[in-house]
Amino acid sequence: MSSAVRSSARLAGLARKAVPVSARGYATSIPARAHHQVVVVGAGTGGVTVAAQLLRARGSEKTDIAILDPAATHHYQPGWTLVGSGLKPLKDMSRPLDAVIPAGTQHYPLRVSSFDPENNAVKTAEGVDITYDYLVVAPGLETNFSGIAGLQDALQDPASLVSSIYSDKTVEQVWRNVQAFKEGEALFTQPAGIIKCAGAPQKIMWMALSQWKRDGVRDQIRPTFATGAPAMFAVPKYSQALEQLRQERGVDGLFQHNLVSVDAKNKVATFKNLADEGKEVQREYGFLHVVPPQKPWDWIAKSPLADAAGWVDVDKSTTQHTKYSNVFSLGDASSLPNSKTAAAISSQAPVLISNLVAAMRGEQGKASYDGYASCPLLTGHNELMLCEFKYGGVPKETFAGVFGGQEKPRRAFYHLKKDFFPLVYWNSFVKGTWFGPKGWSKPKSS
Repeated sequence: MSSAVRSSARLAGLARKAVPVSARGYATSIPARAHHQVVVVGAGTGGVTVAAQLLRARGSEKTDIAILDPAATHHYQPGWTLVGSGLKPLKDMSRPLDAVIPAGTQHYPLRVSSFDPENNAVKTAEGVDITYDYLVVAPGLETNFSGIAGLQDALQDPASLVSSIYSDKTVEQVWRNVQAFKEGEALFTQPAGIIKCAGAPQKIMWMALSQWKRDGVRDQIRPTFATGAPAMFAVPKYSQALEQLRQERGVDGLFQHNLVSVDAKNKVATFKNLADEGKEVQREYGFLHVVPPQKPWDWIAKSPLADAAGWVDVDKSTTQHTKYSNVFSLGDASSLPNSKTAAAISSQAPVLISNLVAAMRGEQGKASYDGYASCPLLTGHNELMLCEFKYGGVPKETFAGVFGGQEKPRRAFYHLKKDFFPLVYWNSFVKGTWFGPKGWSKPKSS
């Protein structure tokens, strides 16, 4: 692109002034300005996978790639449900960031502050400008614990029996609380709006109920699932099955009830009833699991790349930006209108790579993303409902020909989630060799 060429030319011969940056416990020197062929913002699942697949793409093995992310650790976030359920240790769900960034990729431990797509530039809080020919935006989203009054204080008090699987800082407390709770009101919440892994709020509920049954205290516990959504799940087929499960297992349902505050001292949770003009509803609890509201990062939402809702505005089929043709996005930060899950990224990434490589060759990309996402929804020990679907809430089930409809929880699916997927993630997914429903077979379109 002409603007990309101009950007590169402006930087040619530019003296590089070193800026010291402290990162991961050691000091490094980073230029005040730098240019790369492809800049990836975010070293989570989406960003690392894109970098790894791009380096493996035919004809782009020597692509100059840089990743911007200030984190020291890469987390396998789908595994936090396993940690909260007592099935896996937290240490198995993370790796040092350097261990997952592909070899040959330049890593800048910098915080993005703004985007200047007209000049193909990313500006950072540390004062470093990184310019690019092509940009991939994949920083995930923000879990906003401060969006619920009183929640942060409650989470810091182990005696409160308030916890959340949505942070590596709080997830281990979930399992301790499940073990400690023996009788009373147990509340499990899900906020209104978009969140990552929309099935996770009830995964931990089903696992807690299963554990309490194992411990012989289930009959003394009165569980409630309080969700800002109007139903158990967004896909009708699975929602119906989960609603039946809720009724069979004696779980009270508070639908369109959004948690707004937690009073840990008096053990009271306050909700707004979205179906009744926001009327406040208070519920006492003995055990409370909270999923915080989530939103785009401000530096995304306020940028020229964002749509009206704050997500990176991309075509839902190509993952290419609707205005800036040298910008792509996938994962939680993108406007792709489907569930924000790692499984979705496994199908988005090869499409993005195919279309990005085509753009780098001056061609029109032909790969298309159908909205595939998956939610391996734990419903108890040794059982899991493998929800798979595409745009429009249409089921797209990988194993339907073997097992029949996947709305029925099965033990085989449970072991996929518990044992198989973590291994695949560390050994293949982030190394660019895993393609979701296609397994290790690269889709033909990419």
